[in-house]
Amino acid sequence: MPIHVMPEWFETLDDEDVSFIKRFLLASGSLKEIAQQYGVTYPTVRLRLDKLIQKIQLSDHPENDQYISLIKQLTINNTIDLRTAKILISEYKKAKREEP
Repeated sequence: MPIHVMPEWFETLDDEDVSFIKRFLLASGSLKEIAQQYGVTYPTVRLRLDKLIQKIQLSDHPENDQYISLIKQLTINNTIDLRTAKILISEYKKAKREEP
């Protein structure tokens, strides 16, 4: 049965995330098996899963502004550091409060 409506959280995932989820499901949720498939350690796979969980949780919070969500997403992906993210969000919120 094809999926006709894609959940919003799923649309935020990149191809690597989708591939990871598929492997995870096919491995019956065994992080040890996934680690072997990727040729990495268990903690590395656990960290990858934790980041994926964060991405999904982030997209499930509709009260988040799109800009703030983007900044949080970049932080989860290690594109920007947490300190920079906090500064950007703080300055953005200040600017929003100052708008007429």
